[in-house]
Amino acid sequence: MSSTPETRPPLPPFTRESAIEKVRLAEDGWNSRDPQRVSLAYTLDTKWRNRTEFACNREDARQFLARKWARELDYRLIKELWAFTGNRIAVRYAYEWHDDSGNWFRSYGNENWEFDENGLMTNRFACINDLPIKESERKFHWPLGRRPDAHPGLSELGL
Repeated sequence: MSSTPETRPPLPPFTRESAIEKVRLAEDGWNSRDPQRVSLAYTLDTKWRNRTEFACNREDARQFLARKWARELDYRLIKELWAFTGNRIAVRYAYEWHDDSGNWFRSYGNENWEFDENGLMTNRFACINDLPIKESERKFHWPLGRRPDAHPGLSELGL
């Protein structure tokens, strides 16, 4: 029995519409805060740079995500397409979270993504800055999980 390669549509080369869809699917996955589910969007040998951490495969990425969401509580993320070409997508994003002491943050970042022919991410390079905020300054108020379609995106929120 032959195995079929994993695929994660939409597949490259990306159009504007398929790049926007890919970004939203990534946002939805990360908002699930499910490390196993999210890690399946990456190749077995994916390479990541996230702040000062480096992942060299899917299992490293899964472990990174498990640590991240154990530390970043009530995590809510919005991603927005910045640019795309061929098999690459650049996004900007912001997410809000609090630590176990109740201190709130809004983290801003940019990511560069590269995909294989099956739509799995081979490379992810992220730059992120954390801004301490008051709970009253939060802008992401939907119930945990997928951001509702009617909720404003980053541009609409002035972020």
